Amino acid sequence: MDFRAALLEQTRAFGDLIRSGDPAAPVPTCGDWNLKQLFRHVGRGNRWAAQIVTQRRNEPLDPREVLDGRPPDDPDGAAEWLQSGVELLIDAVDRARSDTRVWTFVGPRPPGWWLRRRLHEIVVHRADAALATGAEFDLPPDLAADCLSEWIELACVDRRHALPLNHGESIHLHATDEELGPTGEWTIVHDDDGVWWSHNHGKGSVALRGPARDLLLTAARRTSVADSGLEIFGDETVWTGWLERTPF
Repeated sequence: MDFRAALLEQTRAFGDLIRSGDPAAPVPTCGDWNLKQLFRHVGRGNRWAAQIVTQRRNEPLDPREVLDGRPPDDPDGAAEWLQSGVELLIDAVDRARSDTRVWTFVGPRPPGWWLRRRLHEIVVHRADAALATGAEFDLPPDLAADCLSEWIELACVDRRHALPLNHGESIHLHATDEELGPTGEWTIVHDDDGVWWSHNHGKGSVALRGPARDLLLTAARRTSVADSGLEIFGDETVWTGWLERTPF
């Protein structure tokens, strides 16, 4: 996947959604935020990541120290601010040496890690904006699947929260999008080796089946299994426990 092109495209789509809505409109899937706050969060986040890469940081950056972290008040200027933040990140990654490692919340990673992370962040927040404005939310299956893969990976390696599964529990997710092939299946287990995941086909303590987009939105707690229309089999408390323990 071309993460650079997808990041630019998803950022433009996110900005268009925000511009079409009332800045004061609430975003129910983001606590007490409104659309203006969601916009600022996404735009500043891109510049935050760009600054981490540019400065080759090995420690977190305080969001209050992000350069040019507030959007202009006029809509055109705000749109340009949003898009230029992504361009700053792409440029910073392209300028970095191949052996560079920078800070991330899951340990040092190559700068390109931030391209994928920011792409998926914007995808989910575009869903938030669509839900807030009543707009359609379409997503290519391969992008939805990659976003879900990263979401699962982060849940498995991020130790800031409780383990997402009890020992002996497992989850199987099966996307019905035919073009995905093996990348449209995810098996997550907690065994003697810890919590890990693969694209293997298998049975789980609980299994969910449906389009990759809906699996993503449900895993990200943007909708429920019932509202999404996903099929669910097995012990639903295992899925509920996963959602409760993966607040990222």
